[in-house]
Amino acid sequence: MKPTCLLILSAAAAFAQPFSFGVKGGMPMTDFLNVVRTQNINASTTTNRYIVGLTGEVRSSFGLGVEVDVLYRHFRYSSSTGIGNVTSNLTNIDTTSGAWEFPVLLKYRFPGKIIRPFVDGGVSWDRLSGLTQTAKSVVATVTHSSTTSSPVELANSTTRGYVLGAGVDLKLLVIHITPEVRLTRWGAKHFIDPNGFLNSKQNQAEFLLGLTF
Repeated sequence: MKPTCLLILSAAAAFAQPFSFGVKGGMPMTDFLNVVRTQNINASTTTNRYIVGLTGEVRSSFGLGVEVDVLYRHFRYSSSTGIGNVTSNLTNIDTTSGAWEFPVLLKYRFPGKIIRPFVDGGVSWDRLSGLTQTAKSVVATVTHSSTTSSPVELANSTTRGYVLGAGVDLKLLVIHITPEVRLTRWGAKHFIDPNGFLNSKQNQAEFLLGLTF
């Protein structure tokens, strides 16, 4: 009986804390990858300029809170290898992938009635999803094609990093609008090209806008 009572009291205490949930979106302020171009290799990368996801937070009466987010973004990189203008010996590689980001942050709101500045920091995990690389080569007018989910430059499908952020919490009736800038330092790179033409960036900056209830 006692363990049941303790469980009920613990659950009641947890739910007594203010809880907010909603959506969060924004845009990357830095590219996902670095690429290097040479005379015979033309490489490019595209970081789609959107981030979308969900957010939830448990707040205390002392300005402290714990926020958990689930964020998604998409990126692409490609390269072509050839000798001069010779098209009979050409290789095109195109890679697309999504990345799921899971930040867990401790947040502090400064005092205020309508507008409350805040700072936050914590840990984030990043996992690649739907990675697909397609390679097409033309040799003596014959086209060869192959697809893989484990390209040679893939070093880590999951990585962890540390997050710092700052923004403001604007309260309008029952809605909280929270613009924020976040900086993340990843502990490892997702991609390391053995030839040095492509590498992941370990420093990431994002602008995010949350709408919570």
